[in-house]
Amino acid sequence: MRAGRPLKCLAFAALLGLAADVQAAEPVKHIPIYVEPFYSAAPTRTEAPKVGVGGAYSALLASTNRENLDAVVSMIRSKPALTTPMTMMVLAIRLYDFGLRDEAVFWFYAAKDRYATLREVIVPDAPQLAQSAEAMNSFNTLAGPFIEGYAFCDIAKRDGLRVKALDWVAAHPYQAIFLEQLAARGADRKALLAAAIAKARENIDNERAYLADPVNLKSLKDNRAKNDMDSKFCWSE
Repeated sequence: MRAGRPLKCLAFAALLGLAADVQAAEPVKHIPIYVEPFYSAAPTRTEAPKVGVGGAYSALLASTNRENLDAVVSMIRSKPALTTPMTMMVLAIRLYDFGLRDEAVFWFYAAKDRYATLREVIVPDAPQLAQSAEAMNSFNTLAGPFIEGYAFCDIAKRDGLRVKALDWVAAHPYQAIFLEQLAARGADRKALLAAAIAKARENIDNERAYLADPVNLKSLKDNRAKNDMDSKFCWSE
């Protein structure tokens, strides 16, 4: 959901019962998307995708070895300052393909929130962010229905992961926000960042309120049932 957007226009792909191009009511265990130059999925989840997020992350995220994926998580947690939202999105996709779906949900929302805070501080349409903006929109559109398709299997768990992800983003500000070569919306970037975090928390509260309404909750469940979302995404290994 775009920060500040009215609740009537909630854009949760999962809330609407959509699941990208997935049609058959079979367990969805692989996210077959392409967001070049950052990510090109392999034909199956057991094969290595093409990853181009930069640095040591690319090879590790393309690995079919679970230990290498764990290494990426450790690297990001130990030095999060300049990890890009695109890297975190690819991590979320790879975690999903490995069956680590709760972790995938966490990093998906952390990636979205990290990018949202950047977008709220830096001037709109900054040319340096054009590729990032296009990529994040593509990741949200293409990967979102898969990851949120699973996230909404358990709304309470999803809510907890959503808050946890934003807390992580707030505790580890994206240092690109403070780069002088990126023009800001105002002189006080820290204040702008604090406002962006507050706005994100307000959106989470609005999401909770929306789903606390029995009518909205029933609509969610009806749409998911209509599209066989539980069969596709609520499976157990």
